[in-house]
Amino acid sequence: MKQYNNFKAEVESWRGFSHRLSDALELAQLDDESLRADLESEVSAIEAELEKRSFTAMLSGKYDRDPAILAIHAGAGGTDSQDWAAMLERMYLRWTEKSGYQTEILDITDGEEAGIKSVTIAVNGEYAFGYLQSEKGVHRLVRLSPFDAAHRRHTSFALVEVLPQVAMDEAEIQIDPGDIKMDVYRSSGAGGQNVQKNATAVRITHIPTGIVVTCQNERSQTQNREFAMRILRARLLELKQAEKEEERAVLRGEYTKAEWGSQIRSYVLHPYQMVKDHRTEHESGNTQAVLDGDLDEFMEAYLRQP
Repeated sequence: MKQYNNFKAEVESWRGFSHRLSDALELAQLDDESLRADLESEVSAIEAELEKRSFTAMLSGKYDRDPAILAIHAGAGGTDSQDWAAMLERMYLRWTEKSGYQTEILDITDGEEAGIKSVTIAVNGEYAFGYLQSEKGVHRLVRLSPFDAAHRRHTSFALVEVLPQVAMDEAEIQIDPGDIKMDVYRSSGAGGQNVQKNATAVRITHIPTGIVVTCQNERSQTQNREFAMRILRARLLELKQAEKEEERAVLRGEYTKAEWGSQIRSYVLHPYQMVKDHRTEHESGNTQAVLDGDLDEFMEAYLRQP
C-alpha cells in the first residue's frame, strides 16, 4: 500500500503538470497581446517546476524517498573540530529549514570547551535521504582558529553520516528482542526545557553486532526508546547493505576516518574563500552562503555526475 500510494501521488502530480502545460499552450495559441505578461510569468514558473522535477527524477534509489537520519561527529582537530561540527549542524539545520523539512535532535554530546562532539538529527520529509546522501563523508575546514592564542591557521575535520529512516515494517530488518540490551540513564547537556534530568535517556546495544545507539532529547523514556530503535534499524540496514559491495557505495560509501586525506569537501576561510567538493569539482566562492545552508548546487552536482 505504501508503494501504491507513492506511485499514485507521483502519477497524479505529473498529470497535473501535463494539464498545466496544455493550458499554457492554449493561451499561447490565442495570440492575444493582453495575455503576454501572464503567459511569460507562467512559462517561467513552468520552467522552474520542470527543473525541480528533473532534479527529483534523479532520486530513484530504493530509499531516496525516505526521511533521513543525519549524524555529525567531530574528528581530528580538538576544540576546533568540535566547533566545526557545531558549524555543520547549523548549516544542515538551515538547509532543512529552507527546504521545508522538519527536524528533531535525537541525541547530542557537547564539546569540552566549545561546539559539539556529536549530534544525531532526524530529518523528516519526502526525499530527505535522497538529497542528503550527497553529504556523507568527511568535511574539512581551514581557517584562523579562534581558539588559538596566536591566531594561527588550523585544519579541522568532521564526519557526516546519512542513513535512511527504515520503516518499522521493513522486511529486510528483523530485530530479535533477545539481542537487545537497553540501559536507562539521566540525560546530559544544557538542561532547561529541552532535556530532562531524570532517567529518560536510553542506550540500546545490539549484542550480535555491537552497535550502540543513544537517544536523550525527548521527555519520555518511551519516546527515546522508539527513536533509538529507529536509529538501530537504520544502522542494521546499513550493515546489511554493506555486505553487497555495489550497494554499499550507493548507500554510504567506504567508511573513512575523519582525518587528513579523506575529505569529500573542503571549506577554506583563510587565506582565501572557497568551498570545493573533491568528488565533483564543484566549487563556490561564497563560503558564507554555503555555511548558511545554500547546498543545493553541491547536491545537484553530486547527483548529476556519471
